[in-house]
Amino acid sequence: MELGIALPTSGPLAGPANITRVAREAERLGYDSVWTYERLLRPTAPIPMGGGDPQRVPEVYRLVYEPLETLSYVAAVTERIKLGTSIVDALLHPAAVLAKRFATLDQLSGGRAVAGLGQGWMPQEFAATGVPMSRIGRGMDEVVAAMRACWGPDPVSYEGEFTTIAESEINPKPAQARLPILLGAMTPAGVRRAARIADGLNPVALSRDALLDLVKSYRSAVEDLGRDPASVTVVARANESPTTEPLGGDRPFLGGSPSQIASDLAGLEGTGVDHVLFTTTNAEPDRTVDETLALYAELIDLARR
Repeated sequence: MELGIALPTSGPLAGPANITRVAREAERLGYDSVWTYERLLRPTAPIPMGGGDPQRVPEVYRLVYEPLETLSYVAAVTERIKLGTSIVDALLHPAAVLAKRFATLDQLSGGRAVAGLGQGWMPQEFAATGVPMSRIGRGMDEVVAAMRACWGPDPVSYEGEFTTIAESEINPKPAQARLPILLGAMTPAGVRRAARIADGLNPVALSRDALLDLVKSYRSAVEDLGRDPASVTVVARANESPTTEPLGGDRPFLGGSPSQIASDLAGLEGTGVDHVLFTTTNAEPDRTVDETLALYAELIDLARR
């Protein structure tokens, strides 16, 4: 199983020096990937989240470094490690612009980019970018199709409901023959869409059972569509960071001490989960970047045994 770390692009460790340090150390330790994510803004007014009562958007979103610029910065100080987004809100960007930015990252990194895409959920972000939320759903199919067209042979052209690209030359092309697209999805419709149009699924690992249900549904949908199961991947996002001390029986899945997390990872072998990425944004209060990296060193050592 491959392992990745989300770079400290938000939270108490966020900053250029720590981003560089974590990327370099992740590569040295043998991690397979580093990741960024997108958050355009943090509204000051409370908003509903997850179907609950309105509340302030979490403090961690007060400062979030832009994901693709960050990965381009990291590409210059690393050599091997994959550079992924988990996720970029694709509907907030013109498809041709987003495709060119990913292709540029792939060229600058020597073919290491992974395009993790989602639809977005925050009304204020849609309003700020001039995109109607009614585009959620069918708009996602179109943006992926348009990006694929941009990465294909010239001349490129695309005609859709929301995107029109006149016959043109659009370069650079990605360094990879097929730049992988993952869809961040947790709903049945989203999982089916990932099976139909993407190269992989990027769900949040809320619990072991919930994750495995999503993986089963995704891989079943891939087979039903006649696609090669070996051509797709599942990258599970654990919104957890290792803790210094073991946690009790109610600990979150893929959370706790490095030994507890390694045990959870061992239990995922053979389940259809190919890759797990962890975060650096919710580390224990006052924990330094050195202490964080020491825990990640211990985790990968235990996981690789």
